Amino acid sequence: METLFSFAVMVIAISASGVMSPGPLFAANIVYGLKEGKIAGIKMAVGHTVIEFPLIVLLGIGVLSLDIFPEYQIWITLIGAIGLFCFAGLQIKSIFEKNFQRKLKPSRNSFMAGGFFSGLNPFFLIWWFTIGFKLITDSIQIWGIFGIIILFGFHIWMDYVWLFGIAGLASKAKNVLSNRNYKMVIVGLSVILVYFGIDFLMQL
Repeated sequence: METLFSFAVMVIAISASGVMSPGPLFAANIVYGLKEGKIAGIKMAVGHTVIEFPLIVLLGIGVLSLDIFPEYQIWITLIGAIGLFCFAGLQIKSIFEKNFQRKLKPSRNSFMAGGFFSGLNPFFLIWWFTIGFKLITDSIQIWGIFGIIILFGFHIWMDYVWLFGIAGLASKAKNVLSNRNYKMVIVGLSVILVYFGIDFLMQL
């Protein structure tokens, strides 16, 4: 029991470095929180989970390794950067359309964005291939293959709480923003996404 508790504390403390770090997923979550409300955070977290859990399992059973990661990093970085530029461009384009509306309306885009900004984010993958890989190794050494489930349980709830909370705050901020300021916020967040895209490319 003591081992489980100490492992949980370690996972939560270390996971915070990845979950709460600013990045494209964080910025996109604010965008969708402004548009769809707090439910967008849950949908993005689900999209994130769809990518994250298989990655953890694959790392755990040794299908992937640190040795082959560099071969894919360049392509992941390029595609991720292009995706960031396209997403930012679409957001800016949407607010200048004649039929632009600020109504909260559900869509599948937030779910897809959650998966996209996870799977094609080289920093997310690097985190799991380095810091996260150590956590996976420790969990398997203690509990065997079932340790992957334990690790994932201690980690994933933080993504849901964080993304849901940020999207909720964004949806409340939407109600106090004028239409002009709302557009400025979307442009500002889009610029941040462009920055991360450029930053991705600078890593090549």
